[in-house]
Amino acid sequence: MITKPRRRGRPPEPTLTPKQRRTLELIQRHVQRQGFPPTMQELAAKLGIAGQSAHDQVNQLVRKGFLRREAGKARGLTVVRPVKGDMSDLVPIPIVGSVAAGRPIFAEQNIVGELLVDSQLTQKARCFALKVQGDSMTLAGICPNDMIVVRQQALAEPGDVVVALVDGDATVKRLFIRDGCVELRPDSKNRKHRPIEIGPDTDLRIVGQVVGVRRVTKTTGRRRKPPA
Repeated sequence: MITKPRRRGRPPEPTLTPKQRRTLELIQRHVQRQGFPPTMQELAAKLGIAGQSAHDQVNQLVRKGFLRREAGKARGLTVVRPVKGDMSDLVPIPIVGSVAAGRPIFAEQNIVGELLVDSQLTQKARCFALKVQGDSMTLAGICPNDMIVVRQQALAEPGDVVVALVDGDATVKRLFIRDGCVELRPDSKNRKHRPIEIGPDTDLRIVGQVVGVRRVTKTTGRRRKPPA
């Protein structure tokens, strides 16, 4: 009896982790907009991760057949297998190098880069990102060198974590209002940080509300969730 040879099934399609998908989507978007892929430094900056983590993500995408790398080229990435689906869930927001009184937040000289964030985080409002300096908000899950996502707004509710200008100096604190008392309070175990009392002669300007945190560790570049 002659039997037909069994057909070998097709190998399963490689799957992407959420981080790998986001990396591939970013590269695709950059190619679509600029006509060429990003460098590793640009990729790391846009994802808000360390440079080595960006290399690791790209290497994983190369191994899975989604990207091809050309050795010796800073922009030597080619998208071999585009990710399927709508990429509209990610939107770029500007990274602002500094916030100063009397100067527009989105002035060209203030913009130092771009960060991709979930569109649900921005809610179609105008947002920007800032790199945090100092440890006055660690109990709120905001640590030194974190990238915070700020929704631009001039008003805030008590309890909101805000970016504010106090007599021209920018700070990230929690807004406290009670019985006519207005304070910007730190969320930290470090006792050197004191609440900033807002008096009648204090020039207080709310720049925006912090709506997200992107954390980067120097060793791994992995993002950690802020404590509940």
